[in-house]
Amino acid sequence: MILNVKAGEGTKLYNDEFSNIRDGVVFGKNCTVHSHVWIGENVKIGDNVKIQAFTFIPEGVTIEDNVFIGPRVTFTNDPNLEIKGKSCWKPTLVKNGAKIGAGAMIKAGVTIGEGAMVGMGAVVLHDIPPHEVYVGNPARRLGCLVCGSWK
Repeated sequence: MILNVKAGEGTKLYNDEFSNIRDGVVFGKNCTVHSHVWIGENVKIGDNVKIQAFTFIPEGVTIEDNVFIGPRVTFTNDPNLEIKGKSCWKPTLVKNGAKIGAGAMIKAGVTIGEGAMVGMGAVVLHDIPPHEVYVGNPARRLGCLVCGSWK
């Protein structure tokens, strides 16, 4: 079900009958959203973003331009797992050019830096600096894409 959604020129929502995109979602230009995706109210998504199937993006998440989100990625918006309503939610930000591998889980309130990479299956509990590569559970630094330092 797709409700009151704004999509920029060239944005494609595939198999939308199997996706749930809530009120107030805004997509930039040239985005691709595959089937079985759930996007919560008022999520902001930049230009040239690719979101693979079975991804969950709740309210409170902002995704900047040129981001890749692999299949089955799960974002959260309540870091405390309490039932107190939106007042407990923490905003999550995925910066320009970041890439998130299949099955990664992103804790509420985290910022994934510009050009950073999150490996598949990673559990991200803390901010990831720009251009860093993080993998594992919990996610830990593997290396830097710009400086070339690797563990």
